[in-house]
Amino acid sequence: MVDRDLIAAKLAELADRIARVCTRCPPTVAALRDDRDALDVVRFNLMLAVQSCADIASHVIADQGWPPASNLAGGFNRLRDEQVLSPATAASLCKAVGLPNVVAHGYAGINPAMVHTAAIEGVQDLDDFAREVATWVAAQPVES
Repeated sequence: MVDRDLIAAKLAELADRIARVCTRCPPTVAALRDDRDALDVVRFNLMLAVQSCADIASHVIADQGWPPASNLAGGFNRLRDEQVLSPATAASLCKAVGLPNVVAHGYAGINPAMVHTAAIEGVQDLDDFAREVATWVAAQPVES
């Protein structure tokens, strides 16, 4: 049985991260590149948002007793296979799983254009994930 309270708390955290990205990201790549504080806030919250999605996937998989995924992308694919996520949302999140490592470890430096694109276009994928998970949770039987 899915832990509704835990998933709701994780989805609220995800919504907060998305809001921070949206409110702190300037309209242009150049403005983001020139504002190091905004760049740090945006990239850090993007990283945590993707990690929140991965955490939610792991909790749903464990709560349902489905076979565990061997990696983060596998978690999104499992949710796709179990019809929690649409194929498009799962594919988008699978692409995003590398972002936390890039941000946390600074692999190849931080590319402000990549961060800006993720902040402007990628947050829709995060919103889609949250909406699809919330819809799936709402359709699950309530434990008596």
